[in-house]
Amino acid sequence: MLARPLNAHEFWIDPVRYQVPPGENIVADFRNGENFEGVQLAFFDRNSTRLQMAHKGDVRDLTPRAGDRPAINQAPMGDGLHVLAHETTMSRLTYREWEKFAGFAAHKDFADIQQRHMDRGLPAENFREGYSRHAKALVTVGKVNGADQELGMVTEFVARTNPYTPDFTGEMKVNLYYQGQIRPDAQVEIFDTGPDGTTDVRLARTDSAGQAVIATQPGHRYLLDAVTLEPADDGQIVWRTYWAALTFAVPAR
Repeated sequence: MLARPLNAHEFWIDPVRYQVPPGENIVADFRNGENFEGVQLAFFDRNSTRLQMAHKGDVRDLTPRAGDRPAINQAPMGDGLHVLAHETTMSRLTYREWEKFAGFAAHKDFADIQQRHMDRGLPAENFREGYSRHAKALVTVGKVNGADQELGMVTEFVARTNPYTPDFTGEMKVNLYYQGQIRPDAQVEIFDTGPDGTTDVRLARTDSAGQAVIATQPGHRYLLDAVTLEPADDGQIVWRTYWAALTFAVPAR
């Protein structure tokens, strides 16, 4: 288990079922927490810039009611793989002391953050970061055919393999994007939860083509997380972070 700073909380879409029987709705929660365990969050339009379901190239906007829990409870668009996608508005966090921000940045693989911060003449205390969430989930309905697709999110994972198909080899291939461009040599944090509820956390990296290959096990569910950090100078925040997340499960064989 990796040591993690207290402020490194992930946000993800948590399907009630990753494999949905025909005739039933796709139901999923929004969650925020650590180690693939978190509190259930309600949907509020003021916090959302995108909530969509994609299926075989078609994309549908979802319109839950304010306060809905689960946040997603929708009839499927057909048989096969569905992609759920949600992007949030920018939230703000104030760092009262440098050590907390430095610990977060180091954990997310920004080892040069102190030099970057100093080069911009920023204060070491009482500065603000803005952050937004960009989450996807893979769910199947009935048949297991279909593929993920790039949705034009600010940052996103795009699965290049379908973990629900019978010929899935156990290697989950994903590409990571930021503003439509691949992110080479980027850290991917993997949360791997087994049937007994135990979660293992490990790291991978994207290659020169922005692709990471994730070893998986049958009967496990997964959260992938990657953070992009960019400078900001809008008078209120000095850094922006964009959190990409992808959840999926590998069926027991």
